[in-house]
Amino acid sequence: MQDAWLMPAIPGAAFVILLLFGKYLPRKGDWLSIAAMAASFVIFFPVLADLLDKVDTEGFTGGGKSWEWISFDTFTIRLGFFTDQITIVMLGVVSFVALMVQVYSVGYMKGDSRYGWYFTCMSLFAASMLTLVLADNLLLLYAGWEAVGFCSFLLIGFWWEKRSAAEAAKKAFITTRIGDVGFLIGIIMLWKQAGTFDISDIFQFAAAGGYDSTYLTAAVLFLFAGAVGKSGQFPLHVWLPDAMEGPTPVSALIHAATMVVAGVYMVARMFPLFQLADPVALDVVLGLGLTTVVLSATMGLVATDIKRVIAYSTLNSLGLMFVALGAGSTTGAMFYLFVHGFFKALLFLASGSVIHATDRQDINDLGGLAAKMPLTAAVFGIGTLSMIGIVPLSGFWAKDEILHSARDAESAIIYVIVLASVAVTALYMTRLYVRTFFFQPRDRQAREHAHDAPLLMSAPLLLLAALTLVSGFLVFDGVGEALGFPGGIGKFVFAEEAEAFKFSWEVALASTAVALGGLLAGFAIWQEDAQPAKRLGERFRPVYELLFHRYYVDEVYQWAINHIVLFAGSVLAWFDRNIVNDTGVDGSAGLTYLSGFQMKFLETGKLPNYALAISLGVIVIAILFLVLKA
Repeated sequence: MQDAWLMPAIPGAAFVILLLFGKYLPRKGDWLSIAAMAASFVIFFPVLADLLDKVDTEGFTGGGKSWEWISFDTFTIRLGFFTDQITIVMLGVVSFVALMVQVYSVGYMKGDSRYGWYFTCMSLFAASMLTLVLADNLLLLYAGWEAVGFCSFLLIGFWWEKRSAAEAAKKAFITTRIGDVGFLIGIIMLWKQAGTFDISDIFQFAAAGGYDSTYLTAAVLFLFAGAVGKSGQFPLHVWLPDAMEGPTPVSALIHAATMVVAGVYMVARMFPLFQLADPVALDVVLGLGLTTVVLSATMGLVATDIKRVIAYSTLNSLGLMFVALGAGSTTGAMFYLFVHGFFKALLFLASGSVIHATDRQDINDLGGLAAKMPLTAAVFGIGTLSMIGIVPLSGFWAKDEILHSARDAESAIIYVIVLASVAVTALYMTRLYVRTFFFQPRDRQAREHAHDAPLLMSAPLLLLAALTLVSGFLVFDGVGEALGFPGGIGKFVFAEEAEAFKFSWEVALASTAVALGGLLAGFAIWQEDAQPAKRLGERFRPVYELLFHRYYVDEVYQWAINHIVLFAGSVLAWFDRNIVNDTGVDGSAGLTYLSGFQMKFLETGKLPNYALAISLGVIVIAILFLVLKA
């Protein structure tokens, strides 16, 4: 664990080398970026082994290394890297998925004019996310937090010559900055009372009653605002579907292992503070997560861009993770994050293979690709079934944990909503798969040119598919113990005490029934030429329009920008120009100029004028003297 800092340091060094010398290296340095990411993934295993050796030690809370950065008087800031059970889950997902994405990118980005710059940005992206994960203090965490936002801006807008890509990059950057302002306020509030940025020290200070309950609640809600922006929760979810304008491997990395899961990880990392705050803090987490689940699931029903549909499924998954956190289950949230990283990367990269082979990404232009792309269809199917939550794929076990959390929240409405979202997810994911791979092609030219991806792109798909099939079994104690863990995921990642896996036939049967029901209904509605779907669309046209326009949230924001923000900006601009600049700054300068201009008439250089002025002065003084004396 002492050497975990090397995991972000190596891709960080690769970024510097590629930035300075990339254009002179063979293949623009793609091999260096991949080698650096592979080195980080290799280092993960001794870090994991070291942690597993110590995890059963009494009093073990994690380990790492830190360095003094700033010190004066009694104030010291240390920057360091910290590893514990939650951290190690993230390290495994980030390092493996990032490696798979970079290997896949060699084939996908081949021939791109900015091929070298792409791998330069990907190295920085991975280094930033690993720094965020390992940070032992809020300052370093915030630095990594902002760095991943900057990298997402570069990569979403990678093809900046496309207006849509440039606009999507700006939208993502500005929207997430709104949440980040709250995040920074929360960090400052915690530091102001505790006098330290160190996360462990802040936990101890809070546990000792150092924070007033209301003050702590406000601070953690500000922290959560950052998570709302980064992880695309309502109402700051609007950037995430548009982020599909970047290269598909970028979408895979953002959705599976970096940007959007940073918010979930941060809340899980700071969870002890949420538990100590008023219950309203976790209620807000739960409420916004549940709202995002409902909105994303329904919007996915009408989206036609293959990547946007998968993006809505990401919003849905992130919402479920926050539902678990709001219900008090760190285990459920982190387990879903773990398996989600594999099947979501698989879905995006498989969709990239479809786009790469057909040059189409609207599902209305696809269809009938299963025969031409059997490998892609197979792995895409595995990812789809896992997202739906079909047993025994990893998504089933993870959603089962979420459903347990929802039921344990002692609110029937929460459980019913989450269960209903499983059915809707099955509907739109089945629609995506059926419209892409089954029945007659709607664009025969696209189908004729379709083919499975080359080995360099197919190998990551196969590895991710394998993990999607088996990673869910980590929920069982026997599997965990066989791999060297104390037990299943609940005995390795937890908030207060180890949690044994609770299998409920009632929950499992209910989730399986609604998932299969959604799958079969989706197949029936969207088979062949999708006439049932068209009839439903016409019959419920207002509902369709509402979903198609994404509940008009973007339109509301645009109206607010046009009529409120820009008006307020024009008022402030007028005040700045006329009051501050023209009056306050230029006015004082003008007054000085006017005074000098008037005073120059007193200095004429003519002796008779001076004599007259002296005489008049003597007369005035004499008159004043006589008046005052009288």
